[in-house]
Amino acid sequence: MSDLSAAHVEAFLEMMSAERGAAVNTLQSYERDLEDALSHMRSRGTGLTGAVTDDLRHYLAHLAGQGFKPSSQARRLSALRQFYKFLYAEGLRGDDPTGILDAPKKGRSLPKTLSIDDVSRLIGQAESEAAATTGGPERLSRLRMHALMELLYATGMRVSELVSLPASVLAQDGRFLVIRGKGNKERLVPLSQAAIRAMRTYGSALAEEFAKADKGERESPWLFPSSAKAGFLPRQVFARDLKSLASRAGIRVATISPHVLRHAFASHLLANGADLRAVQELLGHSDISTTQIYTHVLEERLHDLVQNHHPLAKQAKKQD
Repeated sequence: MSDLSAAHVEAFLEMMSAERGAAVNTLQSYERDLEDALSHMRSRGTGLTGAVTDDLRHYLAHLAGQGFKPSSQARRLSALRQFYKFLYAEGLRGDDPTGILDAPKKGRSLPKTLSIDDVSRLIGQAESEAAATTGGPERLSRLRMHALMELLYATGMRVSELVSLPASVLAQDGRFLVIRGKGNKERLVPLSQAAIRAMRTYGSALAEEFAKADKGERESPWLFPSSAKAGFLPRQVFARDLKSLASRAGIRVATISPHVLRHAFASHLLANGADLRAVQELLGHSDISTTQIYTHVLEERLHDLVQNHHPLAKQAKKQD
């Protein structure tokens, strides 16, 4: 009997797209992981659909031997679990071979972040550069960078959510922004006055550029349009421009990425009294356990709270 694993993988991806609304990046990740597992199974003389637990255990051991981090191994196993759940639901298998497999243990690493001073320097650099450029081709790109920085730090958006914002957000009235995140789930996030001003200033400049363009050229549906295939600013381009901005602001480039600013947003909120559940909602985390990587910030805040406000601590300070 011919192996139908490739066809089943394709059907699984179609289901994830049509029924679960999985994002393009998520689908591509599933496809890469499952194709790699399928290749390994075929080297063992079997297919992915017919693999048994020992085959999958051998595959995970192979990944470890290749130097894959536990987090990468866990991601591959997660893709396999979803695939076999699909096969079981469709009646293509009567069992789940991943059921008794343990996820590789991974160390808990704290997210990289930036100090409030560093973020202020970054945004200040973007703002001053935007203000200093009165015309020419650089004006729009400088205004765009300022708007990107203000929006990212004000909302904690994922970079993919930020660069793909629709131009229609410019028409919104008020201090809230609707963000479409993973799985097409929408969430409401507040905007700072600085972010609103930067976005509207950039939006006006963008409209001027479209007005100068050929009449046959239509306005883009994206807030940050680009000639790239997707039509909006690629994440890699923003990440590159962010590092360049950091260099001009005198901040070590190696510490900077769009995701680090997302971490800074969450860490600074918690350090200043925000509730963990509220930060979960703002970040768009479906599970509170994902947000709990920031509990070290809460622990530091609680320590300072006790040291500065507990009656016994105050008494000890007076005695000193």
